[in-house]
Amino acid sequence: MKSLSALPAAVAVVLLSGCGADPAPSAAPAPSSAAPAAEQVPPGTPCGEIAGFQGAKNKVFAHGKTDCAEATQVLTDYFTKLTPAEATSPQGPGPVVIGAWTCGSGPNDPVTTCSTEDERQVEAKRS
Repeated sequence: MKSLSALPAAVAVVLLSGCGADPAPSAAPAPSSAAPAAEQVPPGTPCGEIAGFQGAKNKVFAHGKTDCAEATQVLTDYFTKLTPAEATSPQGPGPVVIGAWTCGSGPNDPVTTCSTEDERQVEAKRS
């Protein structure tokens, strides 16, 4: 009878041994289809200077959900892609598309503006 009285204790040990084990790993959260949004910055946040058309110095400014790294990259890409014909157009340079951004300015305007459909905006002002 000794073996029968040990049976409930053995069953309890087997059942409880699973309780201390690590739980099955839960599924990782699904990655977001969009890149994380940049931190909100105050309108007109200065981001330094870049070389514009024909090496002219331009001060870069970010607005809203665009950080300085993105603002600087978009405007650098714009000035790199801008052709002499576009730059000297009587209507002003642009529009020039840089990824999700559309950039341009008016004739003889010292400010170049780039924006997206989701209302992000960056500017370059000739120094």
